[in-house]
Amino acid sequence: MDYKKLIIRGISYSQTQSGAYALLLEHEETSVKLPVVIGNFEAQSISLGLEKDINPPRPLTHDLFTKFVKNTGFNLESVIIYQIKDGVFFSNINFKNPLTDEELILDARTSDAVAMAVRFDAPIFTTSEVLNEAGILLELDETPKVGDEDLGSDEISDFNDLSGISLEELNLLLNDAVKEEDYDTALRLQEEIKRRNKKIE
Repeated sequence: MDYKKLIIRGISYSQTQSGAYALLLEHEETSVKLPVVIGNFEAQSISLGLEKDINPPRPLTHDLFTKFVKNTGFNLESVIIYQIKDGVFFSNINFKNPLTDEELILDARTSDAVAMAVRFDAPIFTTSEVLNEAGILLELDETPKVGDEDLGSDEISDFNDLSGISLEELNLLLNDAVKEEDYDTALRLQEEIKRRNKKIE
């Protein structure tokens, strides 16, 4: 399968889910962004994993598992985000023992998989299907406006029904949400836009 390599662009606080964060992954070749909603503990663990010079006084769960994996002779080769279903990403962690060539694939939450990947400096991949369904691609330098009735992404987060908003306004809201790093709202808006575009086709 032709996997697409992702890089970590950052982690931001979720504006619509209390205690949650948005992990922003990006496809290197197309700059399509993949926002993944994660918890506070996982956000902290990923951040500490990226900051190699910071060592917590006691090992975190991901540090403990990393040490265990290394002591068994395995190496984390890659992480594959292979599916999104009902807004939830599914991932596999691929391990390999270089001495025996034994391979091991473990199903994992995407947040845990990424937290492990950064500790092994392992690549993160996804599929074209996942990028097409959940990826966001926008030119962020210009944000068009529609008259004086433009809505902010802080307002859209309170809506349960997007049916009363035009397609043009949804695209403007999507632009605003990404600029404000409100990626969970952006993902919700993009799902609605894609649903409407399919009806037009």
